[in-house]
Amino acid sequence: MNRMGGYLAAKALKQHGVKYIFTLCGGHIQPIYLGCAEVGIELIDVRHEQAAAHAADGWARLTRRPGVAVVTAGPGITNSITGIANAYKAGIPLVVIGGQAPLFQFEKGALQEMDLVELLRPITKWSQRVHHAFRIPEYVDRAFQHATAGRPGPVFLEMPLDVLVSSEDENVVSFPGNGQVERARSFGDPALIETAAQLLLAARKPVLFGGSAIWWDEAGEALEGLAQSLSAPVFVNGMARGCIPTEHPLFYSQTREKALNEADMLLLAGAEFDFRLGYGDSTVISSGANIIHVHSDPAEIGRNRDVEVGIVGDTRSVLLQLREAIGKASPSEERKNWVNELRLKENEELKSLQSFRKSDQIPIHPARLCHEIDEFLDQDAIIIGDGGDIVSLGARILRSRGPGHWLDPGPFGCLGMGVPFGLAARLARPESQILLLYGDGSFGFNAMEMDTAVRFRLPMVVVIGNDGGWGQMRSGVQAMAVDGHQGGTELGFSRYEKLVEALGGTGIYVENPADLRPALERAFSGSRPSCINVKIDPNGSRELLSASRGMGG
Repeated sequence: MNRMGGYLAAKALKQHGVKYIFTLCGGHIQPIYLGCAEVGIELIDVRHEQAAAHAADGWARLTRRPGVAVVTAGPGITNSITGIANAYKAGIPLVVIGGQAPLFQFEKGALQEMDLVELLRPITKWSQRVHHAFRIPEYVDRAFQHATAGRPGPVFLEMPLDVLVSSEDENVVSFPGNGQVERARSFGDPALIETAAQLLLAARKPVLFGGSAIWWDEAGEALEGLAQSLSAPVFVNGMARGCIPTEHPLFYSQTREKALNEADMLLLAGAEFDFRLGYGDSTVISSGANIIHVHSDPAEIGRNRDVEVGIVGDTRSVLLQLREAIGKASPSEERKNWVNELRLKENEELKSLQSFRKSDQIPIHPARLCHEIDEFLDQDAIIIGDGGDIVSLGARILRSRGPGHWLDPGPFGCLGMGVPFGLAARLARPESQILLLYGDGSFGFNAMEMDTAVRFRLPMVVVIGNDGGWGQMRSGVQAMAVDGHQGGTELGFSRYEKLVEALGGTGIYVENPADLRPALERAFSGSRPSCINVKIDPNGSRELLSASRGMGG
């Protein structure tokens, strides 16, 4: 039976387990839509292609399977570039399919024509064009393989319109399925494992630090087990938040600065020496610390900071190897004292936040806002942070409920991913509470995606910490300002909840801290997307974040 290329594309996606594609309609990709309708893939059509890429990114983070965005030619792709770049920097497996003018019109000035394959190459792991309909399934399979191999990342596959509308006999088209094979585990070199184990056993003040790969490699239990074997404190950042239970006696979140400054041994697993770790500089990580760096990408090992042992492999496999090599270790008195000292400091830091968390001041202190959210949410809640100061403060106060329960942009620092991530979260975790912690500036990027949430009946609760401006930028501008110049940092206390009401959602405005919990109860009790717009103290977050640098990303 003859089938159009659009159907072949949809069938290939279906064979890779795709349930949803995130998209915005365009003439170049309509054949794919027709195929999706036939094979049972649901279209989640958004209001801006950037949101389509972000939503596919969010789906991947929550499911550990590639998210799929399908966008039209020209501006459809260029609009999605920010979302693709964000996924690239965070190592997110993303399959982006783009339309294109017919091949026979290439370089003749067709509508929305641009060499998209070359445009996307620097921010993808793989970027290709399909020239024949019968090869579409082959290229889709390769796209999934490239997205998930080694360190995950986004890929781009261009499908010109004439390829999508041309027909092929389905019975002679090959549909490979290699992309569905479970990713092979990569173990570390045994000799390096033994060397690393001896260094860890000899350490007086060891620190274990897990990055996002702990989530992707399902290595939370392995990291926890190694910490227990060593009686060593463990810290996490990125997608690793929640992979170690917050109540675990060896988990720390408020004393990172002290721990790194004083450590004589650092095991960095699945993380990078980027800005979040001060590029490995000795002012952040003790110059006397021996470094063991575990990463799936050899190019990341030792970047910005020399290491004593670099182990290439997936974090779960390597951490299990290390635990086996260490065996049952008895911690020295010095190590016990070190762990206890950190715990005392941890408790002091937490206690110092209490007066702010319970503050009754008006405008509302942002720490009180975060406290009320933390106290309200249940254990299965998904928390999405999209903003500057309010999210940095939220990261200090909000407990991650479990593995994969905290989402933020990652190292690219991209604002605007909140509601798109929320769309994906509601689809992936239909029974969970979904809360988005927003800054008022970041909400403006993709606020119209609340319309998407309403149209598809995807309830989520957006909480905006509204400080009337770009709070994270404001303090720096004010420090340099002449004659009160604000440098484009003021937004005003806009009533964003009314926008959400106009789109069909629920809007709630809060100025008094006593009204925060009732607002959360009302928002989560309804079946519609909701926005709680909270007027907060513009100086509250900066005051706390300047006082302590213990948490970090």
